[in-house]
This record gives sequence, C-alpha cells and structure tokens, in this order.
Amino acid sequence: MNKLIINFAPTGMIPTKEMTPHVPISPEEIVEEVLQCAELGIAIVHLHARDHTGAPTYKKEVYADILTGIRRHRPDLIIVASTSGRNFSSLEQRSDVLQLIDESKPDMASLTLSSLNFPATASVNSPDMIMQLALLMKERGIKPELEVFDLGMINFAKYMIRKGILEPPYYFNILLGNLASAQATLMHAGMLINDLPSDSCFALTGIGQTQQSMNALGVIMADGVRVGLEDNIWLDRSKNILATNSDLVRRVTALAKAYDRPLASPIEVRKTLKLPPAAGGIRI
Repeated sequence: MNKLIINFAPTGMIPTKEMTPHVPISPEEIVEEVLQCAELGIAIVHLHARDHTGAPTYKKEVYADILTGIRRHRPDLIIVASTSGRNFSSLEQRSDVLQLIDESKPDMASLTLSSLNFPATASVNSPDMIMQLALLMKERGIKPELEVFDLGMINFAKYMIRKGILEPPYYFNILLGNLASAQATLMHAGMLINDLPSDSCFALTGIGQTQQSMNALGVIMADGVRVGLEDNIWLDRSKNILATNSDLVRRVTALAKAYDRPLASPIEVRKTLKLPPAAGGIRI
C-alpha cells in the first residue's frame, strides 16, 4: 500500500471563534497552525482566507500573506487555495487567488464539480463556472483539487477529462456525510471510489462527527485523508470536547502508525501528483 497523504484543512468558511476558540482566522494564526501540523506529518494544506472581521474572503492579497508565511518556513508543503462558490458568485472573485505569482502562487486550487446544498447554504457551481475555473488553473499551471460530494460530480470530472480540460494524475477529495450529499457509509464510499477515473489519487473525509470514521477508512484503504477544523470542530462524538487542529491530525497519525501506514512527505506527494518543485527550494 502507498504511503498515506494527509491533507490538512485548518479553517474553512464556517467555524468562528464563537463556535470554537481553536479555529485559526488571521493569516498569522493560520500560518502558525500549518507549521505546527507540518511537524506532525501533513503533506498538503487546503486553505480558506478570512478578512479582518473573520468573514470569508476571496482576496488574493490575504491568500498571499498566508502562502508566503508558510513558504518562508516550509516551502515543501503543497498549498491548495479555495475557489469556493459558497459565499462568492462571480468568476472574478472566485479566480482572484489564481492570479498570484512567484512564491505566493498556490500549487493547487479547489474545484467543486457541481452545485450542492449544505444544511443552511448552497454552493453554486454551474457547468460553465467549473470549466472556466478549470481552464484558468490549466493556463496558470495550478492543479485542481477535485472536490466530490456525490456520484454525479465524478461523472462531470470524466466529462472534463474527455474535453481535455483536466489532465492526469487527478487528485480527488471525497467528502461524505453532508446532509444533502453522499453519506458516510461503506456503500456510498465504495460507489464513489469505484467510479473514479484511472490515474486518480483520492482522499477521504467525513463532515462533522463522521470525520473520524471516514478518516479511519481512509487510513486503511485510501491514498490519503483530509482532516481539520474546516470539517469538524469536535474531538468526541458526544460533542463535549472541542478539538484543536493538532488533536485531529495526531488522531490520524496514530491510526496510521497502528495500521503500519507510513506518511507521505510533501516531496513524495509532489512526485506522485507531478507537481513542480517547491518554490524557493526543498526543505530536507
């Protein structure tokens, strides 16, 4: 079995300081959390940015502060920037982060493959928007992180592959347990995994209290897992103990150790995904 790829999602668009004091909001806090978890063995970091009020922002200047802050210390880490349609609707907003250059340019960017409903909001992703974002990523040399919540999203990825818009190897995040999407069950996970195109690398996670079980399944049989406060703020199923990002990452690394699954380094993941060498050199 291949080494386990840990994809770290520290912030997201939903958790606030009122919900949990542990969620990193400012660029400085996010950088600090990423560097702490880098020492625990993460290879990829999936970033969302917040403005000075704590609200989600698409602004490339805020992303630049985070990316350069991380790369100053860990240029080897693979950095994914969000292009989410959950709060922002225009192509100009959603693609703003794709305009970054040099050391602030992300290695990858999220690409949600269809519209979907969350419990209280919708993430609107029209076919035209998805393809325009994907073409911009291709033009800029930024690999899509393909976000999958349901089976039809994989079919749309295959459609873009046939169109020559997506190029292998493909990296999929499979997110299970959202109220209006595929559920965190073996049957739903198996259906999605079975339908992935060849030359795919995939990570598993669960939303909320299903994160732990889906991460465990990912440790056993996926290429990787996605973990972090973006998807789940609780350490326990009874929701009595608020987690830190380090708590959640350590739980995954403990499972990996128990199952004799070594962790993939950022350098190894770059080779697997055929990403360019790290900006500013490789940390040994």
